[in-house]
Amino acid sequence: SLPVPLRVLPLSSTNQLSLLPLLSPLSLSPVLHSLSLSPPVPLLLSPPSQLSLLSLSPLFRFSPSLHQSTLSPPSPSPSLLSLSPLFRFTPSLPQSTLSPSLLSLSPLFRFTPSLHQSTLSLLPLSHQKFSQDPVTTTLGGFSKVTNYLFDAFRGPDTVLLKQRPVGEVADLLNEAIPGLDINQLEEPGYEVITRIDLGVLPEVRRREPVGAEEWNTNMDPEGRMRNISHLKQTIFKGGLCHVLRKEGWKFLLGYFPWESTLEERRSLTRRKTDEYFRMKLQWKSVSEEQEKHNSMFRDHRSLIEKDVNRTDRTNTFYEGQDNPGLILLHDVLMTYCMYDFDLGYVQGMSDLLSPILYVMEDEVDAFWCFVSFMDQMHQNFEEQMQGMKTQLIQLSTLLRLLDLSFWNYLVAQDSGHLYFCFRWLLIRFKRELSFPDVLRLWEVMWTGLPCQNFHLLVCCAILDSEKHQIMEEQYGFNEILKVCVLLCFACMCVFTCICLCVSARLVGVNIILNMTCPTS
Repeated sequence: SLPVPLRVLPLSSTNQLSLLPLLSPLSLSPVLHSLSLSPPVPLLLSPPSQLSLLSLSPLFRFSPSLHQSTLSPPSPSPSLLSLSPLFRFTPSLPQSTLSPSLLSLSPLFRFTPSLHQSTLSLLPLSHQKFSQDPVTTTLGGFSKVTNYLFDAFRGPDTVLLKQRPVGEVADLLNEAIPGLDINQLEEPGYEVITRIDLGVLPEVRRREPVGAEEWNTNMDPEGRMRNISHLKQTIFKGGLCHVLRKEGWKFLLGYFPWESTLEERRSLTRRKTDEYFRMKLQWKSVSEEQEKHNSMFRDHRSLIEKDVNRTDRTNTFYEGQDNPGLILLHDVLMTYCMYDFDLGYVQGMSDLLSPILYVMEDEVDAFWCFVSFMDQMHQNFEEQMQGMKTQLIQLSTLLRLLDLSFWNYLVAQDSGHLYFCFRWLLIRFKRELSFPDVLRLWEVMWTGLPCQNFHLLVCCAILDSEKHQIMEEQYGFNEILKVCVLLCFACMCVFTCICLCVSARLVGVNIILNMTCPTS
């Protein structure tokens, strides 16, 4: 039973729709249950050998007298089923056989559950797949019909502009995306039903940041946080005021458990402090002679010193020579090399640490919050960069669903791989947004709302805000790269991406947003 009536434009004699390649897994028997309503006009059926056309009345349902009936092909020649404008199936066809291969569907129709123990085999299907999972097979078939009909009867201008191939839905799900466990041999069950126009974006307003009073009301006398889900929602909608970030970020990043008491957090801080300084002493005690024989240690130290001296030097916390903030930044990164020998230090990690150290103003707390953040971002910096490759493919797929015309334009300009978004994903927009906006955006994303890969929608929001300029000015590859590299947006982009998220879910994009991504 479809939740919303399916609109289909009238068919011409030259535009009959063959469902043979689409409905091979479709069987209506698991979802149609017994209904009783006789058709307004009796149905007259010829013998199977002579049956070539079945005309059904404008309003009817399948009668439950089809218990033992099986619709199967009577002969190699196909038959034609013509359905009237508004109908529900109801023929009483005891032991009749029918095999329609061409369906002509009129403007408005829906299927009503009926026919338990009946088998409607509209087309040849895999009995084994259907017997294993009838609901998935049936709904998968319905989604294919919906998508095919929508694409088939669009206006001619839209068809010429979009150039959407018939098998695009299958292509989207069958693309070899690294890191995703997709069985190419099995029907996925529930598919993404694409749409072209998402409509007008809803108006979204940000609330005021969570203040100290509101934060304290969500804490019990022993220091445990209460109403955690509601608190995350309020942080997502408004962020945290700056004075709360030093404490709030420890919870959002997982350094402090939400259910821990105040005393438990104090004990945890003492243990983590001792552990940090033991690791710091390890690299501090390395002699010059030892360093000569450890090329990896030398390389990490050299790269850290170079990056620290050019990280956020315009920020008051890091500006000037011999700034204490620069020393802390250097020490935390060197200690992380002792914590994670396999990864060590990779260029860009200083950008992830800088805002955390700025907020915490303490190297121990900053280190452990940075460790938690790196647990999420680890695959971005691995040698094979598998996480980055996966995210770029997912972002391209998502943009194609949200804005096909813009995606087609980027492809025409050799920018369809979205490599200009590489830095956005690598360090989470750290160099694209102003420093205060980075703090707000990160704490919003750390809530884990509204979906797992929310940062991909942020990318789409940024591109959406600039697409008109890019397309109207007919920017080429170099101009697109330059514009995207120099972008610096206000936090309004977060409002836009929330709107996009709401609209995207209307077309099933949440399937992509919630796919397992090792970097989020």
